[in-house]
Amino acid sequence: MKILLTNDDGLYSAGLKAAYTALESIGEVFVVAPAVQKSGVGRSLSIMEPIRVSEVTVNGMKVFAVDGTPTDSVIVGIYEVIGDIPDLTVCGINLGENLSTEAATTSGTVCAALEAATHGSMAIAISLQMPDITKFELTSNDDFSFACRVLKDIAQVVVDRGLPEGVDLLNVNVPAKPNGKIAITKLARRMYKVSVEKRLDPRGREYFWIHGEEVEDAEDGTDIHALRSGYVSITPLSIDLTAKVNFGKFRRWFDGLGWEV
Repeated sequence: MKILLTNDDGLYSAGLKAAYTALESIGEVFVVAPAVQKSGVGRSLSIMEPIRVSEVTVNGMKVFAVDGTPTDSVIVGIYEVIGDIPDLTVCGINLGENLSTEAATTSGTVCAALEAATHGSMAIAISLQMPDITKFELTSNDDFSFACRVLKDIAQVVVDRGLPEGVDLLNVNVPAKPNGKIAITKLARRMYKVSVEKRLDPRGREYFWIHGEEVEDAEDGTDIHALRSGYVSITPLSIDLTAKVNFGKFRRWFDGLGWEV
């Protein structure tokens, strides 16, 4: 059993070590992770510059440190480090939750799992809810023990049973205050109320910070609602982003343009 482990917080993240501990009894774990913090880069791929890889030891793990993105790490891990499609790819444990359609397209954690699924590996993205103030503290003192248990149990199920038909990866979010239950969820529409703050540097030139206030809740059945209620949220995702529409009706949207549709 070959398991590829990566993240978007970088090789020094406490969550990466926690995930390694959870997985090492299930199979051979290959840790291939960004050398530095790469949160929020989505599925960005380095195609205009070379990628350098260094083999290092961090927190007792042998890690292939990739001078690139989480997606780069997955590709390097599959085709260079392992040399084959891993049985399972795990991305995390991320410092901070990854919820809603926003995370599915911007999170380096979730998008690394999407990349692995595209290449044929079963994949899990897993994140632990924590306050904003500690999300970027890589030596976080947050308790990962429950998240490790969740990851180990879900990974074992995926290894033993595979993923259901039509499911390419699982996006797992672990609450900071769990109620001991899991919920199968769909993606909420939005996680943040986005705003832009304009500031001036010491020379009077404008610069901007993009930030957002987290929504407090979302409709029942969504990942946000489940996590805010103390459930472990498990969202089945597909790499097929095609809208579920009637193609016959959709074609009629283009009537009158003079094109054959």
